[in-house]
Amino acid sequence: MRIFFSRQFIVFILTGGFAAAVNFGSRFFYNTFVAFPMAVTLAYLTGMVTAFILAKLFVFQSSSHSTAKSAALFAMVNVFAFAQTWVVSMVLAYHLLPAMGIHEFDKAIASAVGIAIPVFTSFIAHKYITFREVAS
Repeated sequence: MRIFFSRQFIVFILTGGFAAAVNFGSRFFYNTFVAFPMAVTLAYLTGMVTAFILAKLFVFQSSSHSTAKSAALFAMVNVFAFAQTWVVSMVLAYHLLPAMGIHEFDKAIASAVGIAIPVFTSFIAHKYITFREVAS
């Protein structure tokens, strides 16, 4: 639990927040060309690339893995995170929010909540798997 009160987690939240904003904003752009489910997918990939670059530069600089191995592990961890994001976004957009009578900004709300879900699980996985630190 202590790791969630560390400087590293705070920087992860800040860089991840920026990547999430890229994800969120790019969904609107993609949605002008493709349907909502594909827009969520493309936006997630855009955010994921942004998150990897920022995490490598600012959060996990002392990784024991090569950049290529970290990128592959990052993608694998994010497959699970994407599943969380996609399911939450779809359930909210097409089921829960309409059932609650929310139709204005429904897809924006669904995207935002879906993006926020995997923050804690992703940090732990990236810290101990993706960017495992060099033993001191």
